Amino acid sequence: MSYAFPPGGLPDQSVHPEGTAIFTESYAVLPAVTQRDIVTSFLPEWTDTRAWILARPLSGFAETFAQYAVEIAPGGGSDAPEPDQSAQAILFVAAGEATLTVDGNEHALKPGSYAYIAPGDFWTLWNDGAAPFKCHWVRKAYSPVRNIEVPKSFVTSDKSVAPTPMPDCDGVWATTRFVDPLDLRHDCHVNIVTFQPGGRIPFAETHVMEHGLYVLQGTAEYLLNKDWVSVGPGDFMWLRAFCPQACIATGSEPFRYLLYKDVNRHVRL
Repeated sequence: MSYAFPPGGLPDQSVHPEGTAIFTESYAVLPAVTQRDIVTSFLPEWTDTRAWILARPLSGFAETFAQYAVEIAPGGGSDAPEPDQSAQAILFVAAGEATLTVDGNEHALKPGSYAYIAPGDFWTLWNDGAAPFKCHWVRKAYSPVRNIEVPKSFVTSDKSVAPTPMPDCDGVWATTRFVDPLDLRHDCHVNIVTFQPGGRIPFAETHVMEHGLYVLQGTAEYLLNKDWVSVGPGDFMWLRAFCPQACIATGSEPFRYLLYKDVNRHVRL
């Protein structure tokens, strides 16, 4: 199984700058071609690491989360990766190997690994391999609720969690859920959605959840508000609440994307 990640580098001077990036009042599309070396950030408390910051809270747009693509060179990493003690983290590994330590427990991460790190847990991440380590990192401030405990940190993998087929779709649409949807300890989900070629969302979803969607594999035509957009590996979509959305998988391989959404909490008034 392969998982897309920002390409880095820089197009040569023969490439025309007009592209397919879109930013509207209801959605944004950051194609993989825009995720180049010159738009990376270097983070405090991290060594030999760079990050593409693909989403951040913006007033009047999507407001609940940040999403990074993080590349750690061999020997690099951090003993203090998260500056906000209220933040929870979800890591999904695209390439390479690294050691994640959460409250003293070590976990060997490799492509397809998925880690949930609870707010307040102490964690470190170091690339002790010979190749760059590449992972997707979703950050969200946890919303505590009286009489509901904070979720526990855990590590699993794409291969370890069986996809759940969606109803009435003949098996062409499935969701890999790393967290039980009925577990109210969690205030967000980061899942993998898979469509077989020709599979589709058969209506324009319109709902309160914000989304970050990073295409891991395959191609699709994606409906965003009133626009159909062609997307492929490494493209990122960022959707505001209530933005209509649907997709039709194209090509000859599965269309898969990493999906963030906020759930299980009252709306703040």
